[in-house]
Amino acid sequence: MTETITDTMTETGVEFERIPTGVEGADSDEDILISQSAINEIHNILESSNVPDGYFLRIGTRGGGCSGMSYVLGFDARVGEEDRVFTSSNLRIAIDSKSLFYMMGVTIDFIDDVQGKGFTFTSPNSSLTCGCHG
Repeated sequence: MTETITDTMTETGVEFERIPTGVEGADSDEDILISQSAINEIHNILESSNVPDGYFLRIGTRGGGCSGMSYVLGFDARVGEEDRVFTSSNLRIAIDSKSLFYMMGVTIDFIDDVQGKGFTFTSPNSSLTCGCHG
């Protein structure tokens, strides 16, 4: 199943794409938000790394990290039966059904400042036990 996402929002001067999860009973607070800077960086990586056509962004979770879970990003060409596929800003995104529930309400951003650069995941469900928010 592929869903096209068109809703954008601006929060504190940063533009985000809103990705409704499609989970029955979920409300807009449980949508996944991805910043325009994260989308731009993903497109830059696709282009600069010469990722072949047909690949898409895979977002998921796995065990590990301070809260017992960490977030992962990668590129994949295979869509599994349990994947939900979304399209946002001409970017195909796949999330497996197990990770989807952990991704609900998460904000994905790309930061490039004096402290470094990288993708950040902010979840309203994570306890802030350390500085990584993960």
